[in-house]
Amino acid sequence: MDNFLVTLLFMAIIGAAIGGVTNHLAIKMLFRPYKAIYIKNWRVPFTPGLIPKRRDELARQLGLTVVNYLLTPETFRRKFFSKDMQDKIEHLVQTKVEETIFTNDKTIQDWLNLAGFSHIPATIEQKVEVIVEGQFASVKNTLSTKSIRTLLSADIQQTIDEKIPVAVDHILKKGEDYFLSPEGEMTIKAMIDDFLSTKGSFGGMISMFLGDSSSLVGKVQRELVKFLQAPGTSTLLTKIFTQEWEKLKDRPAMDFLQDIQFEPLLAKLQTYVKEQLAIAERLNHPISYYWPEGNDWIKHQIIPQAIEKGFIKAEEKLEDVLKRLNLQEVVREQVDSFPVEKLEELVLGISKREFKMITVLGAVLGGLIGVVQGLIVYFI
Repeated sequence: MDNFLVTLLFMAIIGAAIGGVTNHLAIKMLFRPYKAIYIKNWRVPFTPGLIPKRRDELARQLGLTVVNYLLTPETFRRKFFSKDMQDKIEHLVQTKVEETIFTNDKTIQDWLNLAGFSHIPATIEQKVEVIVEGQFASVKNTLSTKSIRTLLSADIQQTIDEKIPVAVDHILKKGEDYFLSPEGEMTIKAMIDDFLSTKGSFGGMISMFLGDSSSLVGKVQRELVKFLQAPGTSTLLTKIFTQEWEKLKDRPAMDFLQDIQFEPLLAKLQTYVKEQLAIAERLNHPISYYWPEGNDWIKHQIIPQAIEKGFIKAEEKLEDVLKRLNLQEVVREQVDSFPVEKLEELVLGISKREFKMITVLGAVLGGLIGVVQGLIVYFI
């Protein structure tokens, strides 16, 4: 009886050892050895381990599983194209726009500096100078090559033509008023004295007979006034002015501007335009200064519509994008390139307790099998 118990115990221990070691070895053989072992040209059986040996197939199957069951278009739609996600993104964009673009802490020049365009004011002023100079040269060329008749529109020419008689009447009226005034009398007297002084002895003789030229002033004054008031005078002057005006129309406008210094005029014009533009000063204000309602408009009009359209377009292109990404191949390449040592460490680190239980279970089963074998041997 004692021999039977010893034999039974021995067989139970042997069976437990075999079961435990076998299970432990089987677990290790999932990963070990990492590479095939060769004796000359003969590959040792069961090398490499199961997972290293089937890594290509495992990578391919994982790629298919990810594409067909994990990262499917429906998964992306549920996670990223929901109404809640759209509202969150809309709120985030609105907040960022308000905090960054329409803040009073940053001027337009600050934004230009961030973008690397700090020289924009000077560049704009240079462009303005070039534009003004070009336009100025164009105007000079036009004035030099085109006649006044060509430059002035028909309605302006008609207006000037109609104003000539009015101008003549005005000039005659002013001339009449002038010659009837004390100043006009003095002018007439001076003119008579000058006239007589230039006639030599004949003028002196007339002066001796007439005495002071003042006696002639009244007569000359009356004759001048009659001349100015005569209808023929107005007609004559109107005709003369009209004829001269018609001649002037056929001459280039630059003929009358020869004495003008255009270079200082150009410089002053460029300076005036730059002062009026005040580019640096205008850029030294935030965007909200020029567009106070821009924040509300963008937040409640542009952003919601843009995000909604963006979601619709993105959802329409989702399947095409996933196909272009080729996630199956990406997963396969990543798994295929993942070190087996790290994969073993990862799996064993997660399931260490379960693998120990498998080893223990193998030992228990092995021990029970040993006991059963001992009983069979005893009864036989």
